[in-house]
Amino acid sequence: MTDTKTPRTSQTGHDLTPPTAAELERLTASLTPEERRVLLYQGTEPPFCGGLLKNKMPGVYHCRLCDLPLFRSTAKFESGTGWPSFFEAFDEEHVATVRDTSHGAIRTEIRCARCNSHLGHVFDDGPRPTGLRFCLNSAALQFHQT
Repeated sequence: MTDTKTPRTSQTGHDLTPPTAAELERLTASLTPEERRVLLYQGTEPPFCGGLLKNKMPGVYHCRLCDLPLFRSTAKFESGTGWPSFFEAFDEEHVATVRDTSHGAIRTEIRCARCNSHLGHVFDDGPRPTGLRFCLNSAALQFHQT
């Protein structure tokens, strides 16, 4: 059996085609144990210890696994929660949502729309203009400075 892909592009021109099984295997081979736990098994970093929490440089935060741009630094804000927080996605097509009923709560999990990696959760207690707080694990992101 051969992996087939139906090409899909976001409105901002980025490829949203899911990786083939072979591509996914290649991408996951480079993950650290912590990145693997967060991205592949819906783990969460302890608060206030992620490497990108205090990053204030201009740039774009990408999916650690497939490199899809997810959030701009201009949408980052200090939420006081201990995780990098953003009020809007780079492109709403780049972030998928899933209902999460784990840990005795109902939350909205966010995943990379291309590779389906776990990124964190989104809440409706963020700042204007969106009122959203995308709460991310640093291990799920890689930062590209502009």
